[in-house]
Amino acid sequence: MRVNSAAYRFLVIVIAMFIAFGAQAQSKKQQELEERRQELKKEISQLNNLLFKGKKEQKSVLTNVDNLDYKVSVLKNLISITNQQANLLTREINENQKKISLNRDKLKLLKEEYAAMIVKSYKSKSEQSKVMFLLSSADFQQAYKRLQYIKQYADHQKKQGEEIKVQTQKLQELNINLSKQKEAKQKLITENKVAKRELESELKLQESMVANLRKELNKYTSQIKTKQKQVDKIDKEIEKIIRAAMAKSNTKAGKSSKSKTFALTPEQKVLAANFTSNKGKLPWPVEKGVVKVRYGTKPSPIDPRIKIKSNGVRIATNKSEKVRAVFEGTVHTIMTPKNGNKVVMLQHGNYFTVYKNLSKIYVKKGDKVSTKQDIGEVLTSKATNETILAFSIFKDGKTQNPSSWIFRL
Repeated sequence: MRVNSAAYRFLVIVIAMFIAFGAQAQSKKQQELEERRQELKKEISQLNNLLFKGKKEQKSVLTNVDNLDYKVSVLKNLISITNQQANLLTREINENQKKISLNRDKLKLLKEEYAAMIVKSYKSKSEQSKVMFLLSSADFQQAYKRLQYIKQYADHQKKQGEEIKVQTQKLQELNINLSKQKEAKQKLITENKVAKRELESELKLQESMVANLRKELNKYTSQIKTKQKQVDKIDKEIEKIIRAAMAKSNTKAGKSSKSKTFALTPEQKVLAANFTSNKGKLPWPVEKGVVKVRYGTKPSPIDPRIKIKSNGVRIATNKSEKVRAVFEGTVHTIMTPKNGNKVVMLQHGNYFTVYKNLSKIYVKKGDKVSTKQDIGEVLTSKATNETILAFSIFKDGKTQNPSSWIFRL
């Protein structure tokens, strides 16, 4: 009986260890999901303030559809993350219930063993029986061993009582945690229902707006193409400037002007290395904002046949928001295209950061700038009432995804 009991207790401990390791991994994942969920909720709040607060004043129907399309994608992400959290909580609840079951079994076994000891102690509790047990020893050594046994048995009995107390407390804590987990899961389910209702509402509105736009599809398609051509024209000019700077650096260093990389001075090499080492940690180019258009190419929500290309990101922000350098460097170029939306290009060794759609510029060509230094203000469009900063990063003339470089973009 004693062997079986020990084996069972060992099995319980091993199972409990596996559950503990699994719970630790799940807890970390749960924390990551919660952080992401809070970020998405914050983003939706900012979207409502920056893109939808003045919806009635906005003149461009295309802008409203674009904004709605982006909000729908964020809502879908929020619902997906919340579902993942709820599913993970379900697994955690199941694991917790297993723990409770194991601890109950362990506690039951401890109590049974303790009860057996109490009964045995009661039967031989008199001092006379202990004295007789000692006096009946064959010699002094045996008497000493018997005395030690009596002491050890008493200590074990005391330890068993303390372990029962600890296990009872653990069981109570597990039950409390289980209740909290069930409450948290219910809260997530309730929040997800609200998010789904909002998504359904926004999808209906989006469907209605797109249906109306498609009645005059040719007109709006033409507007989208014109806007994309303007963006492409400025991007080509920026790329041309960077290529010219690259060729100049190589010619100055006595290398071929056709080289695909910059020939850097020792100072520029250090700057470029520092820029590289800060990948994923660079500050946002504006203090507050949401990324409305991400890096890459995607179909237009109005006409999927038209591809919207972005060499960087477009960040919606507040009116008169200050634009700041994401890293120390030199003002290489200041552009003022025909549409009047100013552009600032900063050089950081073989890297360039580009800030487009500015209304004011606080720096001049050749200025040294520091990280987070204000370099201008974002322009607010009279046509759409939106304040959008277009931001790009180049390395040796090739575009980079800003989301890989800017902290939590």
